[in-house]
Amino acid sequence: QVELVESGGASVQAGGSLRLSCAASGSPMSNACIRWFRQAPGTEREEIATISIGGGKTYYADSVKGRFAISQDRAKNTVYLQMNSLKPEDSAMYYCALGYRIWGDCPNEYNYWGRGTQVSVSS
Repeated sequence: QVELVESGGASVQAGGSLRLSCAASGSPMSNACIRWFRQAPGTEREEIATISIGGGKTYYADSVKGRFAISQDRAKNTVYLQMNSLKPEDSAMYYCALGYRIWGDCPNEYNYWGRGTQVSVSS
């Protein structure tokens, strides 16, 4: 059974930084992708960053490009989301999810989800 646990969420001031962690267990990671999503109350869920485990390819939403960085530590089965220059509009619940590559590409659908970690950015 795949388990994902997010951590690192906190309340920070605008311009600050946070690093979120997504620890995975119960699944081989060699053919997986991890995607970070976020959702604020009353808004749709937004895909913000993806990493292909092992291959290292990364993808970012335009809203976070240049400010956020996704990385992996395969020895720890953990994916990180470094968030810099935070803005109040980055406030949301952040989730990580795992999916398996399809023909070498990260999937559109993710079957395994963590419970989320809250990020609040004040102005």
